[in-house]
Amino acid sequence: MIVRRELPGDRAAIFAVHAAAFARPGVDVAPEAHLVDWLRGDGDLLPELSLVAVVNGTIVGHVACSRAHIGEQVSLGLGPLGVLVGHQRRGVGSALMHAALGAAGALGEPAVCLLGDPGDYRRFGFELATSVGVDPPNPEWAPHFQIRRLTVWSSMTAGTFHYASAFDRI
Repeated sequence: MIVRRELPGDRAAIFAVHAAAFARPGVDVAPEAHLVDWLRGDGDLLPELSLVAVVNGTIVGHVACSRAHIGEQVSLGLGPLGVLVGHQRRGVGSALMHAALGAAGALGEPAVCLLGDPGDYRRFGFELATSVGVDPPNPEWAPHFQIRRLTVWSSMTAGTFHYASAFDRI
């Protein structure tokens, strides 16, 4: 498996990965598939942090990080992270997560936030955001809203997290 930055020719494959990974009965196309295009169109998708996993020349996974804010401090929102069903539970998602977090840290980003099961993300260093003074955009998300503080994190950072506006379309 190779993890690399998204290329312009990857867009259809990335859409297909998220459409399949987030497929739900009764939904034509999962909104997560559109989210990447919306983030890209709005200029909030960070090209350095839009990564694909490639196996035998086929894109089997994708992760996106987009510009976000904690109060007035710049930050990142992570998601979506999708892996084709036939490649799940084989380390693809973990490789994408490690690559995204490593790249975000190398780029000098202070933190990455996401909404998900704490049991799934604790192994990547995520913790409940409220424990470090960061509130989710929706208070009901508090038990599942997490943060991964990176090297340049400042303990002075606090406030409400704000995703890129494309997340409001979901």
